[in-house]
Amino acid sequence: MKTILHRADTRGFANHGWLQANHSFSFANWYDKDRMNFGALRVLNDDVIAPKMGFGTHPHKNMEIITIPLSGELKHRDSMGNQWESVQAGEVQVMSAGHGVEHSEINGSQESHLNLFQIWIIPNAENVEPRYDQKTFEASKRRNFLQPLVSSITNGIESTLKIHQDAIISRVDLDANTPFQYTLKHKDYGVYVMVIQGELKIETLTLHTRDAIGISNVKHFYMSSLSETSLLFIEVPMEI
Repeated sequence: MKTILHRADTRGFANHGWLQANHSFSFANWYDKDRMNFGALRVLNDDVIAPKMGFGTHPHKNMEIITIPLSGELKHRDSMGNQWESVQAGEVQVMSAGHGVEHSEINGSQESHLNLFQIWIIPNAENVEPRYDQKTFEASKRRNFLQPLVSSITNGIESTLKIHQDAIISRVDLDANTPFQYTLKHKDYGVYVMVIQGELKIETLTLHTRDAIGISNVKHFYMSSLSETSLLFIEVPMEI
């Protein structure tokens, strides 16, 4: 088993006043040649956005963009005709940028901060027609069970959102002192595990809130929660 450990305090950080951004991989003005990507996973940003603030209209091309609000409300508008769609905590949003799209993202609350993960995955098909979707996923259905959120548009998992890459994004919420096994779909894939909250043991490593580990060259591996723990799994092809 090959592992890459990213402690929470080694992430890139940018304080823009209205935006507090943590970058697991090189992004914007933060660059680390050893942290460009994990296989097809290019970006994992952990953003806190002040009330009423957000990102003005900007373009994307040939990227699969997945947004997971953890608390608060995101408002989204784009050049595909979506007008200030509300994406709440508990929902997941996907956008295939394809041959080109413009969008805006703001905190939909006048009072509360918005915390979200934004994930960019390198697609396996370029210059496709841009597309947008969102879906609610009930937290009760991931209590000690793996809950797939996003999968491939061509051979994906039923009831998940779809992207142009043979990737799987999943969550699980573990009770304290609960063992859990994760099985990868293929030996040439890897999975990036982010501890959203809690404490986790993987082999001899203990991971805490916002620590992450990339795992590859293995079919399955075991972990155990040391407290109530919420995990995000991003499984991707390692060769792109």
